[in-house]
Amino acid sequence: MAMTITQRCLGCYACEQVCPNQAIEILAGIFTIIAELCQECIDDFSVPQCSAICPAEEAILDRHGYAVNPLGSLTGVPAEIRSRWMV
Repeated sequence: MAMTITQRCLGCYACEQVCPNQAIEILAGIFTIIAELCQECIDDFSVPQCSAICPAEEAILDRHGYAVNPLGSLTGVPAEIRSRWMV
């Protein structure tokens, strides 16, 4: 089980600071999660701490490949309005 950081990551370091298993590493400015160390905070917290603190939508995927903070979840902007902005 492990979370995944996508290219939507802003590089803000927030997740790296809160990971209880030190499972987040930065290589050449790219944040990645070390799968062997990531336990999705199951024994420590009710939600993975990396996704709880992440300020970017779609930057972290769960073990099934779904965005933990999907588009609109942090901004509250409905999909029909967001679609007008995306070209």
